Amino acid sequence: MPEYLAPGVFVEETSFRPKSIQGVATSTTAFVGPTRRGPIGMASDVITSFGEFERLYGGLGDLVWGGSTRAVNYMAHAVKAYFDNGGARLYVARTFSPRAIDGATTRAANSAGAAVAGLSDPPTTVGTFRARAPGAGGNGVVVAHQKAAPASAATLNAAPLGALARTGTGAAATYFEKTSSGWRDAADAALDLASLPAGTALITLNLELLPGAANRRAPAEGGPIVLEGLGFGSAHPRALATVLPATPSSRSAALAQPYWFDQAGGTTAFQLREALFPAGEETVFALTGGDDGAEPLASSDDAEFAGYAAALAALEEVWDVAIVAAPGHSALASTTFQAVQGQLLSHAQRLGYRFAVLDTPPRQGVGDAREVRGRISSTYGALYYPWVIVANPGARPADESIPKELALPPSGFMCGIYARNDIERGVWKAPANEVVRGALRFEREVSRGEQEVLNPEGINCLRSFFGRGHRVWGARTVSTDPEWIYVNVRRYFLYLGNSIDRSTQWAVFEPNGPMLWANIRDTITSFLFAEWKTGALLGATPEAAFFVRCDRSTMTQADLDAGRLICEIGVAVVKPAEFVIFRIGQKTASAQN
Repeated sequence: MPEYLAPGVFVEETSFRPKSIQGVATSTTAFVGPTRRGPIGMASDVITSFGEFERLYGGLGDLVWGGSTRAVNYMAHAVKAYFDNGGARLYVARTFSPRAIDGATTRAANSAGAAVAGLSDPPTTVGTFRARAPGAGGNGVVVAHQKAAPASAATLNAAPLGALARTGTGAAATYFEKTSSGWRDAADAALDLASLPAGTALITLNLELLPGAANRRAPAEGGPIVLEGLGFGSAHPRALATVLPATPSSRSAALAQPYWFDQAGGTTAFQLREALFPAGEETVFALTGGDDGAEPLASSDDAEFAGYAAALAALEEVWDVAIVAAPGHSALASTTFQAVQGQLLSHAQRLGYRFAVLDTPPRQGVGDAREVRGRISSTYGALYYPWVIVANPGARPADESIPKELALPPSGFMCGIYARNDIERGVWKAPANEVVRGALRFEREVSRGEQEVLNPEGINCLRSFFGRGHRVWGARTVSTDPEWIYVNVRRYFLYLGNSIDRSTQWAVFEPNGPMLWANIRDTITSFLFAEWKTGALLGATPEAAFFVRCDRSTMTQADLDAGRLICEIGVAVVKPAEFVIFRIGQKTASAQN
């Protein structure tokens, strides 16, 4: 209570309404798996389009395991399917397993690079453009442009330390660097600002980064990255090695800059400029040597390794993820596939507010799918079957060597459908009887009789229906507990628990008495009443739909002495109409109903 010591009028602000609970987002998704490029051992910032993913992690091009085995880039295709099917927010954590190249097993051996050599005899490397992370997607092109802008004494005085200026042109040109003692050339001769030669210009460096491009005329994956106004001297605030550092200052910089510049110690501004532009105002550097490494594994003790376990661990710090998947993991070796499925389910269950979307392997029969389902049991995941056939974006009309169609794992499509369902209807509505956008057909046409075998076991089928298109025809978890067999019921309770958890942190260390209990009851009752009004809860009245108890009936004196506040909440959740039955019979015209 405030102190009142002197007479007067006191105006105070207070609240006469219970604190509100904000429902958490349920559609934010995370994918783990191999990509063409991108940082390893960290989760991305939120990605909101496929174009953004392509800019950070590369495009749809195939991966090459072990230097020779081509593999479909399931992660990239899954991201595209996710956004095509209604996904809005995605996080990505990349996996990578290095392979030995010339006896080296470090990530650097799997990374692209291009050396910048000076004009000395023999040429001495003054620096190297290097891919920030391994992968064939790091192979690309860096185009360096030397830009000259007319300079006066005023502009030279305003230039930062480390800037370069030029007098003369061609072979007769002389370059000067701005130092603490003025403008000096390579021989330490001063530039007289009082009598500047005609044509004096400030020199800056512009770079065009084209990751994934075979040459400067080829398109970059995700588009070019342009850096302008760079300096040559190490004291320049935008020096090349400062703008493209080995260790970025932020997560966004690590994602946005695919390359860094490894500058040799002691390199002067004059040496760097001369090495970058040995002939003319433009030089093209081709980065080569990037390698996709080996087929990823579930986990490893190797410090240079980022398996699925490490990628999932990186996602634990991202608090708003509600759905997690590893598109393409089911196409890996069986031991890896089984281990990753277990990791996904354990990850979701351990964090307590995530749900795992699982795939069956490709080219599976009904018996194979049942075998996969028989190895797992969890209320925190759902299994989908079969794979989805789509048009290959990389197909060319005159090239029959490129397949016209691709088989993709269903998890990318399903995560997008989950998100679309949550946004358009609500997490309490089952994500089923929804159209699978982008599907030409499914890898296997599941019949009704086959689904009668698969559905009771918790294997959700994707099916085609004449006149209704390609649809999700199942909404069960991989649990045998009848209380949690439906995906929407499990995910809705995760939503309720997470929303209440995050919005009632204010109650911790409050006086544990009737006033706090009443406040808790009012807060949660208001939240559940709003949920009932939206149709998420079953019951003709709020009293039939839910109850909230927080009083001496839920707590003993021992609980109070131990600092425990116990609130009991019961909700009548809406379950899906999985079996719609119409009973039709004959009646006489005179018979009463």
